[in-house]
Amino acid sequence: MKLEQLIGEATEYDKKAMLEIKKPKSWLKSVSAFANGVGGVLIFGIADNDSVVGVDDAKKAMEVISEQIKTKMDPIPEVLLKAHEIDGKKIITLEVYRGDETPYYYVGEGNYTAFVRIGNESVIAAAMDLKRLVLRGKNRTYDSLVTDYNFDDYSFSKLKAAYYKQTKKSMEIKDFESFGIIDRNGMLTNAGALFADESPVYCSRLFCTRWNGIDKASGVIDALDDEEYTGSLILLLEEGMNFARRNSKKMWKKESDRRVEYPEYPERSIFEGLVNGLVHRDYLDMGSEVHIDIFDDRLEIYSPGGMYDGTLIQDRDIGNVPSKRRNPVVADIFSRLDYMERRGSGFKKIMQAYEVEQNYTEDKKPVFYSNATEFRVILKNLNFKNEVLNEKNEVLNEVLNEVLNEVLNSGRTEMEIKVIKKILYSPRIKQKELAEDVGASVSTVQRIIKKLVKEEKIVRMNGKRNGYWKVL
Repeated sequence: MKLEQLIGEATEYDKKAMLEIKKPKSWLKSVSAFANGVGGVLIFGIADNDSVVGVDDAKKAMEVISEQIKTKMDPIPEVLLKAHEIDGKKIITLEVYRGDETPYYYVGEGNYTAFVRIGNESVIAAAMDLKRLVLRGKNRTYDSLVTDYNFDDYSFSKLKAAYYKQTKKSMEIKDFESFGIIDRNGMLTNAGALFADESPVYCSRLFCTRWNGIDKASGVIDALDDEEYTGSLILLLEEGMNFARRNSKKMWKKESDRRVEYPEYPERSIFEGLVNGLVHRDYLDMGSEVHIDIFDDRLEIYSPGGMYDGTLIQDRDIGNVPSKRRNPVVADIFSRLDYMERRGSGFKKIMQAYEVEQNYTEDKKPVFYSNATEFRVILKNLNFKNEVLNEKNEVLNEVLNEVLNEVLNSGRTEMEIKVIKKILYSPRIKQKELAEDVGASVSTVQRIIKKLVKEEKIVRMNGKRNGYWKVL
């Protein structure tokens, strides 16, 4: 038998050259982590370099393993203990199954400690990990938990409008209950808080950026457009799609009997990717939010939290990914509004929307990536060619240099030049940030900007709040 056969299809495994009887924590922490995660296999008798060293007394070792699990694990996870023989040496495998009664604790030194897997290590579960495990053990989800927010204190105009558009009916209080938005006492669930117009869930935000180039620092100007949205999940979905439309182009050509379109990204693919990010993200991760990052060659949708079942999306068959929902209440509301299907076919739709495009090739296939803390949908720009990027950057830098030379030779004060430079490189910069960067007071910067506007050297585009400066 080979090592690969011992491991089988386990995505997580640990190798131990020997069973440390006096230090059970050294291997029981992996038992805890496997049970708290997707399961895994512990192999005793294999060195780190995969050489077979064997276990001296396999029968006694198996008795010790079984006894230690019973006395030092709480609750006791489901395991399968087997002995094998490789090259005349005894090997022990301890298969630990994914548990339903999480958290699974190691009990020792008077303490209860839960472990989780990070990479190929078993580490102590952080507070956020423990919250997830407790919810899983109680068969509860974040979005179903009742909050301290009163339904009467919030409006739901976005949700009501979407519901009416879909059903041609007005939402009644019983609908809010049946949707899982409020409980019998009129208190919002977390799902309800996420759908409120002024959502009190701070981390429920959408950051959108159109970067200049193929990474986040490709040229003189880092970002060409950026927005930050807060509020109802429906608003985040609508504004995210508006941002993507505004920052992507569609080529077309006229044929004898029709007009053939060549979009950079199929709109259906963006929609399905964004719905996936908003519905299935980990809302217990309070320090992150969903992102749309558009580059010259691709559009990326990032959401906090990996696959809910702990697997890696890049290891799965995209056409056959079962629907396991981290936020089933939110997912059900989205499906009622016809934003997604209950059977979970979003990934397949992303692929299908690409495959029917005129200029689709295999190298433009969407990419899906996940780890323990994040999920990414990477959509390739169907119209992108590398030579286009090179030409664009050359032209852009040439134009910027010409403008700068004109400014430097215009006889303006040093502070005016600093302000124009900064606006040229960062068109969306705020006045307070501008003042800090150029080393002047806000009032001084305001006076210079007022002068430059009057002289028609700069102009404000798209208004005060969401606009940007343009150097003329």
